[in-house]
Amino acid sequence: MRSGSMHISIKNVVRAITVVALTLIFTGCAAQETAADKLKDLEFTVVGEAEQPEALKDIIAEKSSSAFQISYTIGEDLYIAIGYGEQPSGGYSISVNAFYETPDSLMIDTTLLGPGSAENVTDTPTTPYIVIKTENISDKPIAFK
Repeated sequence: MRSGSMHISIKNVVRAITVVALTLIFTGCAAQETAADKLKDLEFTVVGEAEQPEALKDIIAEKSSSAFQISYTIGEDLYIAIGYGEQPSGGYSISVNAFYETPDSLMIDTTLLGPGSAENVTDTPTTPYIVIKTENISDKPIAFK
């Protein structure tokens, strides 16, 4: 009996070690694969409201109270709009951390930046968003990070 319970215990330890090892291997591979998949950085321009297509402005107006991610194509131009929904005050901005192509998608990474402590902000709620314009280079989907 004793050797039987010892055998089961060793099996459980081996299984646990195997699960941990596989988890570490797959986690490490996924992180390396993401960085290696980057084909190239993409050029873009941040466009103000005056330069945005009317149809895109209408879509943004409808969705701006909640967070949104929109891609909009007109001919050779691709517009990507990202909004962070209603915020409690003014002074927010959005940073584009990265915009690049992978084998399967166009990846965009943005961050909402809060108002600085020294900024004089309004107490009126705002709906910060950013629109970038780039060349419509492919039919790849947009991946938002």
